[in-house]
Amino acid sequence: MTEYRYTATFEPAEEGGYIVTVEALPGLVTYGETLEEAREMAKEAIAGYIESLQKDGLPIPVEEDLIVNVTFTDQLAVFL
Repeated sequence: MTEYRYTATFEPAEEGGYIVTVEALPGLVTYGETLEEAREMAKEAIAGYIESLQKDGLPIPVEEDLIVNVTFTDQLAVFL
């Protein structure tokens, strides 16, 4: 089992809840009503993203150690 770690950015949504993006995984965006739900949704989205890349034989991005100005970040680990 391989562990992948990415920094997720959690931004409060205007209508409530949190929008989550992962800069290292272009196009990955998810949402959760609560911070905990947003974390779980992000883990699921990251796992699906990586599985799709693996299925298509594409390289899995490695995150650079760069965090820009964000509202809230969290390190998420996904095991595949």
